[in-house]
Amino acid sequence: MKTATIPSLRVDPELRAAAESVLQEGETLSAFVENSLRAQIHYRKTQAEFIARGLKAREEAKRTGIYYGAEEVLAELKGMLDAKLAEKSAK
Repeated sequence: MKTATIPSLRVDPELRAAAESVLQEGETLSAFVENSLRAQIHYRKTQAEFIARGLKAREEAKRTGIYYGAEEVLAELKGMLDAKLAEKSAK
């Protein structure tokens, strides 16, 4: 049950028309706005967590003096991807 409201949002007619033009069958503009708000909240939380992990990794690298070059990181990521793809194709 919804217990709170979001403030009214005044936009220019072009933005409203653009939003209405992408609504899915049976979707209301209010539902679209709510879903967009949820998606943006999730994105920003994920982004903040990513930045926090990066800062923590930077501090760990400074502390230990161990750094990895881009080539090493990309090679490891490619290995991980190849392993997952092989695992997936084996199923």
